[in-house]
Amino acid sequence: MNKKLAAALSGGAVLVLALSGCGDSDEDKLNDWAKSLCGQIQPQLEKSVKAQQTIVSTAADGKPEEIQKADSEAFQAIADADKAIAQALEKAGPPPVDNGEKIQTDAVKDLNEASKSYEELKKNIDGLDAKDQSPEGLKEFSEGLQKVADDLGKIQKEGDGALDTLLSGEVGDAIKKQDGCKATPSNGSEPSTA
Repeated sequence: MNKKLAAALSGGAVLVLALSGCGDSDEDKLNDWAKSLCGQIQPQLEKSVKAQQTIVSTAADGKPEEIQKADSEAFQAIADADKAIAQALEKAGPPPVDNGEKIQTDAVKDLNEASKSYEELKKNIDGLDAKDQSPEGLKEFSEGLQKVADDLGKIQKEGDGALDTLLSGEVGDAIKKQDGCKATPSNGSEPSTA
């Protein structure tokens, strides 16, 4: 029932995990900027990855109430992480590259918009009736969950532009080299049980 939601979410995980790649950049100012930014956002990247793993782990065999609770908490965690990353990016200032101010402004805007969108997804998932176990109730829950998954896919598709710009070229190379921007999923994480 939650597989489409997990599939849509996995697209967003690609952006977060893109920060764990390797790159080369010799500009000390850019590397210093990236180091400052990554030191601030590492806990948020880890929070976002963990939230995405939670959704995926409940996708296979979760009951409606488990799915609703996990997705609601995960959407709030991602919203909080996006907002905190936007604040850290504002604090770090524009990257010292051509068009750095635009890169920063666009990424902050996208992150803040994504944060609001995830909060809206949380409201939508919270509004579903997960307690009605009748066939009609399960059908309505499944349809509502599908709408949330569709909305999630749209959010991720629309929000990729500025973050892709932030994570590409010399700015992306500098960010990818920083240990603080390497958010890797914890090995052996177990799905929550009820």
